Amino acid sequence: MRLSTKGRYAVMAMADLARRETDAGRAVALADIAARQEISLSYLEQLFARLRREGLVKSARGPGGGYRLARDAAATTIAEIVHAVDEPLRATRCEKAKGCMIRGERCLTHDLWADLGDKIEDYLASVSLADVIGGRLRRAA
Repeated sequence: MRLSTKGRYAVMAMADLARRETDAGRAVALADIAARQEISLSYLEQLFARLRREGLVKSARGPGGGYRLARDAAATTIAEIVHAVDEPLRATRCEKAKGCMIRGERCLTHDLWADLGDKIEDYLASVSLADVIGGRLRRAA
C-alpha cells in the first residue's frame, strides 16, 4: 500500500478540525491547523480544496471564517478522506489495465498484496473521525 503524506496530512488535519470544531463550535482557520499539526499552510490549502470538492468540509469566509466539517465526525470515514485527496489504497504494483510484469501478467504474489490492500481499505472504511478524536482505536486502549 502506498499512503503518502497527502493522505496522512489530510487525516491529521481533518482530525484536528473535528476536535476543534467540537470544542469551539465554530469554523477553524487553516493557519491554526497548520501551526498545530506542523503542516505547510499552502499544502493544507491544496488538500482542503479537494476535501471541499468532495463534500467533506465547508468553508466560511470573513471574520471568524475557516472550515467546518460538512457532516458529523461519526459519519466521515478515514477512507473517504484518503480517497478525497486522490490517494490510492492499493498494495499491488499492478495498474488497472495491465499486470505488474513486463508482459502484462500478474506476479505470483498479486493476490496476497491485493488481499492486504482490501483489508486496509476495509479497516480505514470502518474507522470514523469520531473514533480517532475519541481515542476509540485499538492502540489507544
